[in-house]
Amino acid sequence: MTVATKASGRKLHTVEYLTLIGVSPLRPAISPFDPGYDPMTLDGHLGQSAHLMSILKISMACWLIAAERATRRKIAAARRHGVPTVVGGGPFEVAVAQGQLPAYLDLCADLGVTRVECGEGFTDLPFEPPVVLAMALDRGLDVQYELGKKHGGAFTEAAVERLIERGRRWLDAGALQLVVEARESALGVGLFDEAGALNRAFADRFAEAFGLPTVMFEAPNKSSQFALLDHFGREVHLCNVRLEEVLRVEIYRRGLHSDAFARDNLRPRLPGGAPVGEMVG
Repeated sequence: MTVATKASGRKLHTVEYLTLIGVSPLRPAISPFDPGYDPMTLDGHLGQSAHLMSILKISMACWLIAAERATRRKIAAARRHGVPTVVGGGPFEVAVAQGQLPAYLDLCADLGVTRVECGEGFTDLPFEPPVVLAMALDRGLDVQYELGKKHGGAFTEAAVERLIERGRRWLDAGALQLVVEARESALGVGLFDEAGALNRAFADRFAEAFGLPTVMFEAPNKSSQFALLDHFGREVHLCNVRLEEVLRVEIYRRGLHSDAFARDNLRPRLPGGAPVGEMVG
């Protein structure tokens, strides 16, 4: 490898430098969540990382009991930074169980969120997907659907088959994306066993059934995030990532993390196609 020994005086921006070292621009493929940060903190993260985000989840039910003006500030900040917003599936399930789904969707529309997450993680939905989609679309809301039970343990073969069929029904009805459940722990739930190991075969089944642009995988901690990126590579869509972890996940995706740099499917490649470390002077 040839290394220049004199300063060239050239001024570089970070995007230009990333190109020089083989890190190509990527479509945003991370959906971080706000678990209840104050508006200023959220706005700071958006200023730093909005260009990396596909959609921001205003998560849990925290936004329902926070001061409404603060919630509206958060949604407005995301819009100002060009990031769509989605509210988590928990409040949707409570609204359904309490017989207040129309009011819930009215509230979401009035607040200005882009999308609602629907699911049956801890309740059962009495409506068919087309009914829910019609109600949401009538209010100008997009829909995503979460696959899996929050208290159902790690997936079995039969569960994967049922969820794939359920996901197809929601996509056919007009949902834009599907989310694979992992809760806040990625332990003994969904694709992860009690030790946190990823079931790669089951993950592949979802990816093959729906495609990586459509299916999002919850990755709430470092081990789940890295396992999914190691397995699928740069194109995997991760969600439920804490805001303060967005940059760490994204340097791993681009092969700029020491562990990712050692992996052929993540390591940066120069225009000739060879991994950076294989170039010789």
